[in-house]
Amino acid sequence: MPREESIRGMFDSIAPTYDRLNHLLSLGVDRLWRRRAMREIVDGSSQRILDLACGTGDFAIEEAIAAEQGSRITGADISEGMMELVMRKAARAGVHDRITLRQADAEALPFADGSFHRVSCAFGVRNFEHREKALQECLRVLAPGGRLVVLELSIPENRFVSALYKLYFVHILPLIGGVVSGDRKAYRYLASSVQAFPRPVRFCAMLSEAGFAKVRSRSLSFGICQMYIADKY
Repeated sequence: MPREESIRGMFDSIAPTYDRLNHLLSLGVDRLWRRRAMREIVDGSSQRILDLACGTGDFAIEEAIAAEQGSRITGADISEGMMELVMRKAARAGVHDRITLRQADAEALPFADGSFHRVSCAFGVRNFEHREKALQECLRVLAPGGRLVVLELSIPENRFVSALYKLYFVHILPLIGGVVSGDRKAYRYLASSVQAFPRPVRFCAMLSEAGFAKVRSRSLSFGICQMYIADKY
């Protein structure tokens, strides 16, 4: 089975329990990370925002709430199972009229050049098979002066924190995730994908190589999460 189909099927299968597990396994800190990222996304003007790998829509919904009147948020993901939950959640938040959804491959986005003022991606870049191509696509669909904001899990630099983190991700997360979702294999994959993701210095270099300017990273929660910010001139 091609990797994209395998990833899509995995996320379709865990979609019903994904939100509950995310908040449980991160002890709710993922909400704080998204709020920090929002400061780099919403700028007080009417914006067109693409939330890439939007999953069940947590980030897209927060963007719709925070953005100025007249802003439009587009959520894109390869998993229909994930996106089926977005509009129900958006309706409960009162922002369903500000969000549109597109099933899309991050490596071949179905949007014209310069379509968006911001592109966000929370915990999805590590799942892209050809990251360089996906980053080039993000740059292409951004308007001049636009910005990419990425949140991604990371291995902490501190040895003690790193050892605890790896223990948690390799043993505890797959166990809990498997019990709640019924798919332990999916949570083993999630753990291994975090360990395989490039270190912050390397990922910043990849953003620069893709054509982004003023690339920077910020360490959150002892390095458990990294926020990457990159602009298009």
